[in-house]
Amino acid sequence: QLQPQVQQTISSAARDLEATGLTTWTVGTLPREVQSGTVRGYPALVDETETVGVRVLGTAAEQAAAHWLGTRRLLLLTLPSPVKAITGRLTNSAKLALTRNPHGSVPATLQDCVTAALDALLAAAGGPVWDEAGFAALRDAVRADLVPAVEDVLRQVEKVLTAWYSVRARLDAETRPALATSTADMRGQLDALVHPGFVTATGRTRLADVLRFLQALEVRLDKLPGDPARDRLSTAQVAQVQREVDDAVARVPPSPERDQLRWMVQELRIGLFAQPMRTRYPVSEKRIHKAIDALLP
Repeated sequence: QLQPQVQQTISSAARDLEATGLTTWTVGTLPREVQSGTVRGYPALVDETETVGVRVLGTAAEQAAAHWLGTRRLLLLTLPSPVKAITGRLTNSAKLALTRNPHGSVPATLQDCVTAALDALLAAAGGPVWDEAGFAALRDAVRADLVPAVEDVLRQVEKVLTAWYSVRARLDAETRPALATSTADMRGQLDALVHPGFVTATGRTRLADVLRFLQALEVRLDKLPGDPARDRLSTAQVAQVQREVDDAVARVPPSPERDQLRWMVQELRIGLFAQPMRTRYPVSEKRIHKAIDALLP
């Protein structure tokens, strides 16, 4: 309830620091923290879609999240787009895979790949910077590796979209009432894995896992008619775990540990539905509950 008043106090104290409509780094050095009386504020570069701005936020967690997105946007604004060069080198199979996408268009899919590649390069370079010289060095480092990084992401996305299209077609063709509960669960899983913006949301290093989870869906579809009752029991089991994870995620700020819960549920699905496929690491309901307990205050 007090957050708007706190934000107004912070913004008033940092009026000379806040900015909007920027397309290059013209803000000198951003302090990590400002203070007005007893109220502390955390300056960050923020993404305004077509431009960037500077805002003073209420927590360090908000600052970290916003500054990453703002830095990524400024890189997009100040680097030449790699899309044209890459598009001319796409194979026919890649072109076909990219047309079968959840984004609504091939350009949107390509841009998702560029953003995911930028995130990976930003992380490899040590993360966002806080002054003009640091941003210039970051931009030069990213520029050198951007095209090969996007090409690598595209190769992985081609495989993911091919597998996604295959699973979706099989689910659309499956109309037996006895399998409806299971196929509805699989559609939900499919939408959670591959959706508009999924490449950036997943991240470059996790795309191979998404492919593996889609392959596990194929295995589950193969096995489903043989024992639909067992599949329904496992569906109820994973649904309960998912509800507990969703509740925990809603109660804590973003963190790698919070994100890991999502992937643990996906690994659990392999163990329940897609044996003899192996999980990436040992996983069980008990292990997920332990991870939830460690996450919650």
